[in-house]
Amino acid sequence: MPGASRPRETPAEAVAAATGRPGADAGPAYGGQDGADAAAAYGIQGAAGVDGAAAATGPGPDGGVARREGDRLRFVGAATRRIARGIDLDEIVLGLCRATVPTFSDAILVYLRDPLPVGDERPVGPVVLRLRRTDRLRPIDDLTGAEGAAAAGAAGAAGELDFSQLPLVGPQGDLPAAELCEIRPGGALAEVLRGVRPVFGSAAGAKDALPELLGSEHPVPRGQRAILAPLRGRRRVIGSAVFLRSPERPAFEQNDLLVAAQLATHTALGIDKAVLYGREAYIADELQRTMLPDSLPQPTGVRLASRYLPAAETARVGGDWYDAIPLPGSRVALVVGDVMGHSMTSAAIMGQLRTTAQTLAQLDLPPAEVLHHLDEQAQRLGSDRMATCLYAVYDPVSHRITIANAGHPPPVLLHLGGRAEVLRVPPGAPIGVGGVDFEAVELDAPAGATLLLYTDGLVESRLRDVWTGIEQLRERLATTAQLTGLDHPPPLEALCDDVLDMLGPGDRDDDIALLAARFDGIAPSDVAYWFLDPEETAPGRARRFARRALTRWGLEELQDSLELLVSEVVTNAVRYAERPVTLRLLRTDVLRCEVGDDSPQLPRQRRARETDEGGRGLFLVNRMARRWGATRLSSGKVVWFELPLPGAHDRR
Repeated sequence: MPGASRPRETPAEAVAAATGRPGADAGPAYGGQDGADAAAAYGIQGAAGVDGAAAATGPGPDGGVARREGDRLRFVGAATRRIARGIDLDEIVLGLCRATVPTFSDAILVYLRDPLPVGDERPVGPVVLRLRRTDRLRPIDDLTGAEGAAAAGAAGAAGELDFSQLPLVGPQGDLPAAELCEIRPGGALAEVLRGVRPVFGSAAGAKDALPELLGSEHPVPRGQRAILAPLRGRRRVIGSAVFLRSPERPAFEQNDLLVAAQLATHTALGIDKAVLYGREAYIADELQRTMLPDSLPQPTGVRLASRYLPAAETARVGGDWYDAIPLPGSRVALVVGDVMGHSMTSAAIMGQLRTTAQTLAQLDLPPAEVLHHLDEQAQRLGSDRMATCLYAVYDPVSHRITIANAGHPPPVLLHLGGRAEVLRVPPGAPIGVGGVDFEAVELDAPAGATLLLYTDGLVESRLRDVWTGIEQLRERLATTAQLTGLDHPPPLEALCDDVLDMLGPGDRDDDIALLAARFDGIAPSDVAYWFLDPEETAPGRARRFARRALTRWGLEELQDSLELLVSEVVTNAVRYAERPVTLRLLRTDVLRCEVGDDSPQLPRQRRARETDEGGRGLFLVNRMARRWGATRLSSGKVVWFELPLPGAHDRR
């Protein structure tokens, strides 16, 4: 009936009801008769241990002081073990709260510095404590929110806080206490924290420190029903814990200060370790992610998508990487690699190898030669620096792809009709072995096909071997293509997500890098190619060739701009070339012009003087072209520029 009180709960039953867990999990981490004795040592009647044994109602006549001290020691051992089980900050604080309520105290408030210092960091500005968590027993009476607030207010007016009359239970804000507290230099709270040792609320310094911490508007328990325990890490105080007992229970004793000191010490050291671990994990994640590309390029004739998934929390840092590098001639290099191991060292080596691969790609070396130089670099880094790598170069004009492999799982090609095949590429030895040759193969890359490059974390785990995983991946791609339709390929981003969905709960032993390339290619009708002898007449011939191509493509509006820029670039190439100069025009979403010669010297834009007859060609290219650049090749260089098509949006 309304207003009637329900039967009084035992503390163990109250905590179990509050947390939805058995009394042993909800309360301290100990059980059996030892747990019952420890509960009895702190004045708890009817508490039960893990095995459901009834607690003793108190130490018998033969127990005496020695038995109570033994109970305290068992409690401290069980509580510290529970605190030590936590890995992150919240688990450690939760362990302290669950281990002490209700056995040691009826309520607890845990304040931590905001922000928490890391290592030898020096605080900047005032020191602020933030209420991190509160825990207490469930209410005994069935009070509504208004009735509970009134009861709490009446208790505060009497100067005695009765926790049995508080109406709510939860991790935050249930106890009347301030959320933030700024420590005043030289204040009572600062002095208590500096002293490090726990003190009763009735102690001289704590009488002023508790109102400063909890807020002067909130009631503070009288007598020895509150313990203020500073939390000191390895270098400084990082917070405080306040243990509270209700009037229905015996007050704290002198020996309870030693118990509070043990709990505070283990909690503070655990928090210190958790903060350091969190910072190291953050640094490792940042190191890993900053060494991966922020975004993929948008090369002509191919669309790209990628994914990266770290491994489980225990091995979140790895050496997997992927890359897409634009090459001269509208080609693109596709790279995926995996440094063996899970550590900061693996991530650092991954960054060095990725940088080396980018440098080698800019030299336009063949794929097998790139792997050879990567192998030499890995050996220079150390005798045990091993990695697998797959390096592929796609040419959208010839619709061909050249692949070289260094011990990496083979790529999978999904054809437009829905057929998925594992490409047969020579496996090769991992880079870092030394003294091995790498072999490249050239394969067809038909328009509409999708190439999937991945690391072994996608296909290998404790539950399956690598070849079983590769076959499952192939079947997954074929099934996805069948569901999408055989007349058009599945969306690239959705395809990557669907591939990752094949991972099961036990398949995250390793990090995963995934790179998908959709081959669009460039149609032969959109390509014009000429050879020009290095003669004085070459610029004029280049202008005529360019004019004819624009007429065929219906791009006469670009004639004046293209003829001027082609003339300038070809003139500069003829000046230094000894072999025929190549001129190529590509019509895609832009008009791209590429001029190649056998001179390795790259052109540099400079400001010409008024008396100079030349030196203005690249200045014109820079002003009129949407983009331009020059790339050194093993056989010379290529200078290129792009013009926006008429009516197209200029993305420069």
